[in-house]
Amino acid sequence: MRAHGRAVALAAAITLAACSALEKDPTSKWDAEKLYKEGHTELQAGNWSHARELLEKLASRYPFGRYAQQAQIEIAYSYYKEEETADALDAVDRFLKENPTHPNADYVWYLKGLINFTEPPALIGRLIGYKVSERDPKAMRDAFDAFKELLAKFPNSHYAKDAAVRLRYLQDALGGHEVRVADYYFRRGAYVAAIERAQGALTEFPGSAAQREALSIMARSYDALGLTQLHADVERVLRLNYPEAVAAKAGAKNSQAAD
Repeated sequence: MRAHGRAVALAAAITLAACSALEKDPTSKWDAEKLYKEGHTELQAGNWSHARELLEKLASRYPFGRYAQQAQIEIAYSYYKEEETADALDAVDRFLKENPTHPNADYVWYLKGLINFTEPPALIGRLIGYKVSERDPKAMRDAFDAFKELLAKFPNSHYAKDAAVRLRYLQDALGGHEVRVADYYFRRGAYVAAIERAQGALTEFPGSAAQREALSIMARSYDALGLTQLHADVERVLRLNYPEAVAAKAGAKNSQAAD
């Protein structure tokens, strides 16, 4: 009986403590609309942590309905603004999984791209010779995939134009990265690997600024392997697409021979 009495007293104490905590929380009696409006106001003011606190309370207390869904989007945005990349990506992925046809799904795909997208600082990049193709490509590829998905699913989205610009930037960056790897293999005599990476640059990122160099590496690799016909085929593609570059290369060889 004593043990039972102690258990009842403990339960009562816990209940009282919980009630006391709720009374101390000024948001305890707010409805979903009030929580959203206050959280959104804090978000607009740049108070990311406080905004997220209010929006998370909304999502927890009122998990269904349009306010809860919008709160999830804005929670992801607050993490993005605080550069909490992992949490931001978890939030957008969870939202897209649960709400693939939401009216704002295009924005969430765009936000996913932004989370992974990092431009080099304009001034510092020039001073230190920053090359975006030298970055770890995983985040760039994830951004590329997100923007590509946005354009495929929502071609008329308000965010499509900016996503297309960023996609082209990433296409050049990722194509350049593949060519750098291909060149690394070529210079070490790993010609098959060089060909595979150069082909990857052409097929995955067609039209990138690195396309000519990718073809050049393929031609030189086929030549080194003694694959005459394949070498001739790639050289023909080079002549058709980059006649000036091929002519300049031939002129340089003739000049060296004359010397």
